[in-house]
Amino acid sequence: MSKPNASELVILKYLWSAGRRTAREIHESIGPAQGWQLSTTRTVINRMETKGWVKRDGESTEAAAFYVAVLDRVETLGGLVRQLARQVLDLKGPLPATLFAESPHLSSEELDELDAIINAAEDKERAERGE
Repeated sequence: MSKPNASELVILKYLWSAGRRTAREIHESIGPAQGWQLSTTRTVINRMETKGWVKRDGESTEAAAFYVAVLDRVETLGGLVRQLARQVLDLKGPLPATLFAESPHLSSEELDELDAIINAAEDKERAERGE
């Protein structure tokens, strides 16, 4: 699965915490801080919808459609953490998910799930080597 870029991640993080929102609500909450016009926010949302990362949810009115995140928060953040650690920082060995314990985006249960996700490939590689 492709990883969300910075703009997509801003929208995902907002939807994960806020839940179902219209494009205008999304824009009013995050657009100004990003320096976006409403059209920019809508473009990013539309691209994410095409990728299957957000979807229209429930009844749409003539004036507005509601959107929800489709990507799983923990799985997505875990993939990004793993990519950063392995491909950017060249870290080897288990990665401590407790590093993210202060994140407002993750509960303690989700931290446990994150730990399993970011270290799963490491465990699999070790098992394949017979360690």
